[in-house]
Amino acid sequence: MYILVINAGSSSLKYQLFDMPLDKPLCTGLIERIGTNEAFIRHKILTVDPTQTIERQEAIADHSAGLQQMVELLSDAEIGLIHSADDIKAVGHRVVHGGERFANATLITPAVKETIKDLFPLAPLHNPINYQCIEIAEKTFPNARQIAVFDTAFHQTMPEYAFRYAIPESLYTDEGIRVYGFHGTSHKYVSEKAAAWLGKPDAKLISIHLGNGCSITAVQNGKSLDTSMGFSPLAGLVMGTRSGDIDPSVIFHLIAKGYSADAVNNLLNKQSGMQGLTGLNDMRDIRKALEAGNQAAALALDIYAYRIQKYIGSYAAVLNGLDALIFTAGVGENDSAMREQICANLDFLAVYLDSDKNRVATGDVREVNRSDSAVKILVIPTNEELEIAQQSFDLLETA
Repeated sequence: MYILVINAGSSSLKYQLFDMPLDKPLCTGLIERIGTNEAFIRHKILTVDPTQTIERQEAIADHSAGLQQMVELLSDAEIGLIHSADDIKAVGHRVVHGGERFANATLITPAVKETIKDLFPLAPLHNPINYQCIEIAEKTFPNARQIAVFDTAFHQTMPEYAFRYAIPESLYTDEGIRVYGFHGTSHKYVSEKAAAWLGKPDAKLISIHLGNGCSITAVQNGKSLDTSMGFSPLAGLVMGTRSGDIDPSVIFHLIAKGYSADAVNNLLNKQSGMQGLTGLNDMRDIRKALEAGNQAAALALDIYAYRIQKYIGSYAAVLNGLDALIFTAGVGENDSAMREQICANLDFLAVYLDSDKNRVATGDVREVNRSDSAVKILVIPTNEELEIAQQSFDLLETA
């Protein structure tokens, strides 16, 4: 069964084509920096030896244009893997916000689409893009089953004392205001990998997902106990364009100064974080600025790492111990300097990073801690696409 997985981020589009139940993709693709004139496309065909890779840089205005590029590559007369749209039996979509309604993979119906649309205000950088990708996929693959896998689903195991805010109960019961958490598909995948690596199903883990969006989750027994993102993906760590945690009084102060609510929302979601601190939202560009002596970049990296350290300390307390730190996603997997900065000054947890291993380690699960570290430090490439494909396949098998 050919299942195409579409994983759309705020400025990226990842996709993989699977022939399920095999867990190895036939091809993978990544489109980065969508919305710029320097978007980058990498399409890998894994059914040939050696792997065939197509790379190019060009202007891609939005996710619709990115999906069109994906379809052209998949169906290309010379390198394509499908003969027609009917070859695709299901399309699995990553959808960021499912509210309390969705705790599992779900067949997409008009009612499900309306719920996703209703949740736009809670995930303004993602749910509209996820919705757009669903609509394009429905037209492109009209006979395929469309399936949504929600980032919020994994965090439905949080205890009520962790997901409730200290506000009037009616705001929870009537308005659904609570901690939902995000990046759940990623946190679920890497925490299961870590538990298997450790040979400890009940492992106490802190999973750190660092990309353009960032979140950190406390996991035990394979269940999410607490997570940094909250009612929306705005809360928690410093991110590419999002502020992360901020005193709510700042919002009231800005509104009193004449900002509209929409302007403040746009400011905190799209103009803050590393973008607000440096004018740049891509960590690779910020590293280049640091190398050029940019002091704003140096401060921004200090703030970014410091916020993560604070959460590590608090989640070690939540777990009452710690077996492993997990680094995943673009920055977590590839920025060895940031991993080193985050793991510094964690002696009280007996967390000791091995600088040499950290710089050169390779593999599906990379252990970068010193031998005397009481806590394992693991770098695990996330594979949200495989997780989505598996959940989609399981849903169709039981439907």
